[in-house]
Amino acid sequence: MIRITKIFALLFCIGLLSAFVPNDKILDSPNAKVLGKWKTIDDETGKAKSIIEIYEVNGKVHGKIAELLDGASQDKTCKKCKGKRAGKKLVGMEILYGLEKDSDNEWEDGKIYDPNNGKEYSCEIKLVSADKLEVRGYIGFSFVGRSQNWYRVK
Repeated sequence: MIRITKIFALLFCIGLLSAFVPNDKILDSPNAKVLGKWKTIDDETGKAKSIIEIYEVNGKVHGKIAELLDGASQDKTCKKCKGKRAGKKLVGMEILYGLEKDSDNEWEDGKIYDPNNGKEYSCEIKLVSADKLEVRGYIGFSFVGRSQNWYRVK
């Protein structure tokens, strides 16, 4: 009986320790460069607005609002959102989705949702440096749109 208990204890410890070992699949992902948290800067006011957590879903890049900045309530809801986002909390809301890797530092063919006006735009992102991400939202052609720089949170 003691031997069985020791075996179960050993298996439990191995399982617990394996939870802290880095996931090679994530580290080997072609999207690994952009995964993590990024601070958004309002392109009109120049003020920090939110923290976006970028993650991977089925090989595509997605992002959700992780935190609101500038004294905004973390319970703030979306006033202009439509459809499934109407009245939902901003924190936790997915606003970036479906981006596919195009080149070493660029992802395209995604969408970005602007909770300020309730509109969805085509999106592409470019990793300008290890800590700077250029996010471009547009309708139709990418040269007719708006860009923001996001900065990696360390």
